[in-house]
Amino acid sequence: MTRVFNFSAGPAALPESVLRTAADEMLDWHGSGMSVMEMSHRGKEFIAIHAHAEQMLRELLAIPANYKVLFMQGGAIGENAIVPMNLLRGKASADYIDTGEWSKKSIKEAKKYAKVNVAASSAEQGYTCVPPRASWTLDPEAAYVHICSNETIGGVEYHWTPDTGAVPLVADMSSDILSRPIEVSKYGLIYGGAQKNIGPAGLTIVIVRDDLIGQALPITPSAFDYKQQADNDSMLNTPPTYAIYIAGLVFDWIKARGGLDAMATHNRAKAAVLYDYLDKSAFYSSPVKREDRSLMNVPFKLKDEALDEPFLKGAQARGMVQLKGHRSVGGMRASIYNAMPIEGVQSLVAYMKEFEAKHG
Repeated sequence: MTRVFNFSAGPAALPESVLRTAADEMLDWHGSGMSVMEMSHRGKEFIAIHAHAEQMLRELLAIPANYKVLFMQGGAIGENAIVPMNLLRGKASADYIDTGEWSKKSIKEAKKYAKVNVAASSAEQGYTCVPPRASWTLDPEAAYVHICSNETIGGVEYHWTPDTGAVPLVADMSSDILSRPIEVSKYGLIYGGAQKNIGPAGLTIVIVRDDLIGQALPITPSAFDYKQQADNDSMLNTPPTYAIYIAGLVFDWIKARGGLDAMATHNRAKAAVLYDYLDKSAFYSSPVKREDRSLMNVPFKLKDEALDEPFLKGAQARGMVQLKGHRSVGGMRASIYNAMPIEGVQSLVAYMKEFEAKHG
């Protein structure tokens, strides 16, 4: 069996050792005689799996005791509605920072539930940077301030944590959570889909401070009420059991590799290989401002768009897939999440050099 280097933005590559463990345990998890997929979410076997996954996530991120960890469904798109439903808490408005396509989706959805103040935007810069904190026009009466910490499509990432004073900071971390250490206490709420750095599609992680829950809008469905989910250990309804199991295996894998400090070193080294080459080449270009470049998603363009298809076909022939950029921006995109080995990025750069020498 030959595995490809999978540069997909999500669902994305998983660690091979995790997949092998899951394969070994597919028919019989730890002598239970059952697959995890077959287990009751109320049974002792799955409750142990669930508890382990939460414990490991808390350990990796050093999550304070006054934060709930919720395993939910609906993805980041779902959270775009679920966040205002839960966090308005009697207030009329929320501040949003617009840094790209995913920020725009969050803003559009939040407008169904609240007055949205776009406190800063990089639209005029083509979404190639994070607006400087000094340019933000925040409302001290806002219910919360929302950011997308890493724009998967545009390749723009916050490498700093915004200070929003007494107003809770909310972050969509779908595509950079667990890629580096973060100080959870600086956020009121963190959420993200699992299908990039954590596990399969279908699981959404929510980390929320205790004092922010319990005042959901009356229209909030019970399954989307953070307080009700917290009171029921994320099992008010049947949770995505198999995805939680895989997430727990990924958390174990990260810990075994040295935790988030080691993960950050690994990710910086991978990104440097690709960005260093892009900066030296006149054939390829990187549109993002250097200090805001994502370590997870690297968009780049060829000098001549007519070469895009030959480039992609050549990459696939060499075992490198899912390099086509998002349809809204075109070009190429290499998503190099935690599970991507540095050898994958080195192989990509070697191919890019070969392609440039032939077509440049």
